[in-house]
Amino acid sequence: MSISVVEPEKYEAQLAVKKANTAEQFAGFDLPEIEVFESPRSHYRMRCEFRVWHDDDDLYYVMFEKGNKHARIRIDNCPMVSERIHEVMFELLEVIKPSEILRRKLFQIDFLSTLSGELLVTLLYHRPIGEDWVEAAKVLKERFNIQLVGRSRKTKILLDQDFVIEKLDILGREYIYKQVENSFSQPNGEVCRHMIRWALDATEGAGGDLVELYCGNGNFTLPLAQNFRRVVATEISKTSVRAAQFNIEANQIDNVDVVRISSEEFSQVLSGAVVKRRTKDLGLDECNFTTVLVDPPRSGLDDDTVKQVQAYDNILYISCNPDTLNENLEVITQTHDLKRFAIFDQFPYTDHLECGVFLSRKS
Repeated sequence: MSISVVEPEKYEAQLAVKKANTAEQFAGFDLPEIEVFESPRSHYRMRCEFRVWHDDDDLYYVMFEKGNKHARIRIDNCPMVSERIHEVMFELLEVIKPSEILRRKLFQIDFLSTLSGELLVTLLYHRPIGEDWVEAAKVLKERFNIQLVGRSRKTKILLDQDFVIEKLDILGREYIYKQVENSFSQPNGEVCRHMIRWALDATEGAGGDLVELYCGNGNFTLPLAQNFRRVVATEISKTSVRAAQFNIEANQIDNVDVVRISSEEFSQVLSGAVVKRRTKDLGLDECNFTTVLVDPPRSGLDDDTVKQVQAYDNILYISCNPDTLNENLEVITQTHDLKRFAIFDQFPYTDHLECGVFLSRKS
């Protein structure tokens, strides 16, 4: 992870520049008013990872200048991470320092926290770890009231569990999310809530059924289920699919099916080009998919998936890369009109920006 300079007094000006740059980048489209959703000014990252540097008897975190993995910076304060992480991370190192078992060949520490106050810490080693490590690590778990995982080559040791439970209040309803260590979850919890609320508002009244590609652990899937008769969601990661299925049951939602299949394969299934065993019992022929939700990786949508999403009346596109969103919209707007355009400041004090667009088929 590269370091960002957290300057709350400059936040509004920096966000205004991001909005202006977005308007310029997408000026070729018939843009609606850009909706802007801010981040907390500090303590906004719910997950992060830090390299651990050994300097004789000293032990400290380092981060790196953007684009230069050799220019390390010692970290003794980190206002970008959640308050739960910040209250633990530095004292944790002080407890690890005098323990030969805990510190030897320790090269990285990962943190995963929640708005509801849970924290999971993963210690990564360049050496084998075993029972002696477990006994020493129990002291950390009890002292800091955390979940703890140890990783070394071909080894993963859990002290109880490798996940946290997030609880998000979305328009008066609490949603439960299992978030698994070393698996994707939204990094900025408060901005994540903005994104879900915006998606709910954008799709209100769409009716029919929803098909979702890249659903992850069901972050959008579960709240959006209230706007549709049925939701069929896909995800390629086994870990995320299991988490999504856990979350469906935990939230007692009965109109969502999640299937482990790539978006490219599922697009082929929906178009009738192929038949897949994993989808044959979903009753897809009985669905009236009015709306598609896509939240792709930075590479955006491939050409076949772009063509597939154009088959639906409504398209909800969450993008972590404005460049590939722009490219995809060049094709999508041939058949659909832009109705909503939002920017979500997931990573303040950086150039990175998340976008949300809602499109409907041209009259």
